[in-house]
Amino acid sequence: MTAKQMAQKIITELPDEATFDDIQYHLYVLECIEKGEKDIEEGKIMTDDQVRQRLAKWLK
Repeated sequence: MTAKQMAQKIITELPDEATFDDIQYHLYVLECIEKGEKDIEEGKIMTDDQVRQRLAKWLK
């Protein structure tokens, strides 16, 4: 499915009362999911331990 087709599907499934902000939010979430799936396919992931080490700097 192309990006345009996915956007059309999302817009069609939203209620008629949906605002531009609602549409923009749903498209943003879809974009984030697509990016995350691409990162996984490319091996751009971190283990739980790597995440904990990275966050430890911020959570002290």
